[in-house]
Amino acid sequence: MPTRAAQKETAKLAAWPGIDYPLGATWDGEGTNFSLFAESAESADLVLFDEHGCQTATYELTERTDLVWHGYVDKVAPGQRYGYRVHGRYAPDEGLRFNSNKLLLDPYARAVDGRFSWGPDLLGYIPGKPDIAPNPQDSSRSVPRAVVVDPAFPWGDDRRPNHAWADTVIYETHVKGFTMLHPHVPEDLRGTYAGLAHPAAVEHLQGLGVTAVELMPVHHFIDGGHLVERGLVNYWGYDSVAYFAPEARYSSSGSGGGQVREFKAMVRALHAAGLEVILDVVYNHTGEGNHLGPTINFRGIDNSAYYRLVQDDRRHYFDVTGTGNTLNVGNPHSLQMIMDSLRFWVTEMHVDGFRFDLASALARQFYEVDRLSAFFDIIHQDPVLSQAKLVAEPWDLGEGGYQVGNFPVRWAEWNGRYRDTVRDYWRGATDIGDLAYRLTGSSDLYQDDGRWPWASINFVTAHDGFTLHDLVSYNDKDNQANGEDNRDGSDDNRSWNCSVEGETDDPEVLALRRRQARNLLATVFLSQGCPMLLGGDELGRTQRGNNNAYCQDNQISWFDWSHVDEDLLEFTRRLIKLRAEQPVLRRRRFFSGEEIRGSGRKDIGWILPDGTEVGDTQWFVAGQRSLGMILNGDEIRDRDSRGEPIRGASLMVLLNAGDANLEWRIPTGWGDSWEVVLDTALDPGVEAYRRVCAAGESLAMTSRSLVVLLRP
Repeated sequence: MPTRAAQKETAKLAAWPGIDYPLGATWDGEGTNFSLFAESAESADLVLFDEHGCQTATYELTERTDLVWHGYVDKVAPGQRYGYRVHGRYAPDEGLRFNSNKLLLDPYARAVDGRFSWGPDLLGYIPGKPDIAPNPQDSSRSVPRAVVVDPAFPWGDDRRPNHAWADTVIYETHVKGFTMLHPHVPEDLRGTYAGLAHPAAVEHLQGLGVTAVELMPVHHFIDGGHLVERGLVNYWGYDSVAYFAPEARYSSSGSGGGQVREFKAMVRALHAAGLEVILDVVYNHTGEGNHLGPTINFRGIDNSAYYRLVQDDRRHYFDVTGTGNTLNVGNPHSLQMIMDSLRFWVTEMHVDGFRFDLASALARQFYEVDRLSAFFDIIHQDPVLSQAKLVAEPWDLGEGGYQVGNFPVRWAEWNGRYRDTVRDYWRGATDIGDLAYRLTGSSDLYQDDGRWPWASINFVTAHDGFTLHDLVSYNDKDNQANGEDNRDGSDDNRSWNCSVEGETDDPEVLALRRRQARNLLATVFLSQGCPMLLGGDELGRTQRGNNNAYCQDNQISWFDWSHVDEDLLEFTRRLIKLRAEQPVLRRRRFFSGEEIRGSGRKDIGWILPDGTEVGDTQWFVAGQRSLGMILNGDEIRDRDSRGEPIRGASLMVLLNAGDANLEWRIPTGWGDSWEVVLDTALDPGVEAYRRVCAAGESLAMTSRSLVVLLRP
């Protein structure tokens, strides 16, 4: 950013009238139209800067149409840097926080150049005093610039893979962390969009067999002041400030628009490899924080329109996100911004879907979570967005915010019930009753709503929490590096009862950890629904006990490709391949529990170690730690796209979470012989995998292990 001396005043010019739509900066080949929604503003100025950050011109947007200020400036071309100054009353008690001393970032910016520089000039109020009087300090030296962008891009024959939900396998990862230490990605591309598109990165994803890459936030975001003070950064990116701009710090092509082209090239490369791109999006709050946070765009453009304010105290924000503010989806223009952003990423950037962070906040049309809110109505009728993959994180931090199972049709959900039940089962803290629901697509949550098993996104680990390696290796979190005295992050792992925490050479401890990691992975990929794998879990990635690495842009978070657990990687590949080969694991409909016509067998069976069926009174017997599930492939009650019945092999999945080895009797009536194809007690490639068991025989099972048998 330039020095204060370089921020000289320039004469204010009048822009040509221009048009009010589309919002943002639109280049037409000869000049650029600028359009800014600011309902309560008295006037708005467009400020132009050169590539060094020095102010070159100021234009007054004299035209106002339907609450939108707009103007056209001739000969303004792609690469032009700009910002806004918005004039109006500073009256926090009335929800108004205009301060024309603050340079504001365009909410519709297609690209952002520069980084925020934290200081008192970013505050809209006088530092060190109550936020009731405006701060006269100019903030232009501390705010990045929006950039005019040329949207043209050679997409060629790019086509979306369009994988059916039932066939989808999601890989959640971070653009930077995935390749930052990858030895086969060129150093200048590591940690970037181009790095993720590099053949070495794509080869790993294809080799795993996943079908979709879910990227942690890539909307341009801000590093919070509290992190900057501690020498940390917002690594995860959950503080968006520009919902149309790809984050510039992940660009190897510069920040003057190159990041847009590089992102598109990444999508094109992933599509060519058959991989869908899903974005983790944060439309529930912004990076401006609470009433004491910085004024960088939304707050200074139209505070009361963009944010939900406390009804009887408009100086403060209605916060159900835990970040200090909540976007006001009840305002039609704020809702329009969200919808415009979503359509932009689908139509212009070619992404395939979205995972909505704290999605319950978006359903709060007023104060209660409302499944029929305008947000859902608009998406469902939209011809573009209704065809995208839509995933909700179905909770927020407000009253009534936990909404697992309550989102409408067309939506899949991160199934928190699934995560908790499967973890509890393998650490011996729950019985088999609830587990059966989770293994079969959580019909108790989704069937009555007209949804199918794929509505359940099944996972045991995600970015927010322990990695798989750490989940089975630590009783307690170790977040000291975050600088919050280990108070941050969840405490949900205390009942795992690891005998030794952290790294160890004890062979018995290591063997148990390997089994438990395999058990958790196997359960996810053998369950009905849509599996999600946390990126790096297949490698044995550790964060050394940190279960909230949101601010760790370093080796704690980056994938360590020099220490790969090759056995675990091969096991994960085997699991995903098994799922892809067996239609019975990818059902499009829930099990009925009824006999399949002509087979003499039900579509699903539940058995105990003695080979008998689970009785009605046995589901919730205290201490029952073993459950067998038979998935009948004689004829799955699903049909393919041509209407033909889908057939495949039958599978028997035996789960033993008990502390003791046992002999499991193969039940009769389901087939004469079964072949073991997976055993979490054995390393991949061990010949014992291929052993055959006859009906009525007993199969030796190790404590805390899972076995899969196949009947052709």
